[in-house]
Amino acid sequence: MAERRTDQMTLVAFMQASNVSVYSGSWRYPNSAQDYLSLAYYQRIARVLEEGSFDLMFFDDRLAMPGIYGNSVADAVRYGARPIKLDLTAILGAAAAATTHLGLGATYSTTYYQPFHVARTFATLDHLSGGRAAWNIVTSVNDAEARNFGVDKHFDHDKRYDRAEEFVEVVAKLWDSWEDNAILADRQSGIFADAEKVHEVDHHGEFFDVQGPLTVPRTPQGRPVLIQAGQSGRGRQFAAKWADLIFTGDPSQAVAAEHYADQKALVTEYGRAADAVRVLPMVYVIPGETEEIAQQKESIFLHDLVHPQASLTLLSEVTNHDFSGHSLDDVVTDELIESVSGIRGLVQGVKRHIGDQELTLRVLANHRATLLQGPRFVGTGPQIAKQMEEWFQSRSCDGFVIAATHFPGAFEDFVRLVVPELRARGLVREEYTGSTLRENLGLERPENLMTASAQTELVDDRVVEHA
Repeated sequence: MAERRTDQMTLVAFMQASNVSVYSGSWRYPNSAQDYLSLAYYQRIARVLEEGSFDLMFFDDRLAMPGIYGNSVADAVRYGARPIKLDLTAILGAAAAATTHLGLGATYSTTYYQPFHVARTFATLDHLSGGRAAWNIVTSVNDAEARNFGVDKHFDHDKRYDRAEEFVEVVAKLWDSWEDNAILADRQSGIFADAEKVHEVDHHGEFFDVQGPLTVPRTPQGRPVLIQAGQSGRGRQFAAKWADLIFTGDPSQAVAAEHYADQKALVTEYGRAADAVRVLPMVYVIPGETEEIAQQKESIFLHDLVHPQASLTLLSEVTNHDFSGHSLDDVVTDELIESVSGIRGLVQGVKRHIGDQELTLRVLANHRATLLQGPRFVGTGPQIAKQMEEWFQSRSCDGFVIAATHFPGAFEDFVRLVVPELRARGLVREEYTGSTLRENLGLERPENLMTASAQTELVDDRVVEHA
């Protein structure tokens, strides 16, 4: 299928309902706001993002404090290494009330939630926001999350993705269990809805038995936007099949361009148009009124704010391995890589950053807790806009997931200094033109599975469409 792409970037703001941004030292920055337990905090950020024409305000999530390191949450609490994670339902509702166009996305786990709950949550948000909901599909990370849900040990990688495949299939059926024109609301006849247009899903699979229908009618977007960020081979396959937005963590433009081409090709193998999916790398943006100011801020974030123990605590969380018996200066050996599940991909990514430098746990941990884990665009507004334009025009991405060094100042600086430069280049909209998130992203509204004239079947693990 021929690829068509909008000439404007997709912009996503990476959020945490937490004491920190994705950068774990952000709470120590003097200008970071400290009212993160109030709705007003998230509403202020949402308004800033809408002023900057962002497509989406997206919240990451975890279902446990970092507690793998030393089998204790003590260091996570002591050093502020993401110990707080608020439930996202109320926050998304508050952000919806404070904005008109901004997309609203959240992470919900396919391992520890149920399809009916997730389907109803995001369908409700899509209605109440006027069609602005997005779901980030994750399979969860580690054993600490498992224990919070009464499970001794986290499922293995492939089992989690097997469950996720069926989970999303069930959620899609539930979202489509009401046809678009099912509600008649005929007061004279007393008929509220056409019962023939509301369907039980009657799903019976390996992991789930769900009768349906959903208790929420089909939504303004048809289905909320789907997000996925799996980096393994299985994760990329899953994203190619299901995702509308794919978040990546590529360390350089060259790697991003290769990943972009591979992911788009994989999308087409699943019978989907390449332009039906946006591929978006996560980047840090550090703007300043002058280049010197921007570089000074970068130095503060890189060297001054993250405690080494916080870094090791987060490394233990992301790899599901207790590093408390190691020193930060221990070299990452082949034997360690073989013994720690989930560390190989992280090591490969970090080596792309550091080249021939010796890889120690300190370096590895810093890449998970500081600004080292992704590309950084540092400089004045025009300098940053030029870097972003180069990535975009070279087909290294369809836009960016902007990670904040601190809240709310990082987004305020980006909107004030960088967005006007991107608008001057025609890369970011002056104003929203669509009424739903899908429309603003340039994505088609999905056809209802219950009424679709085009049926699909799975052949050799590929979706093939039939007229």
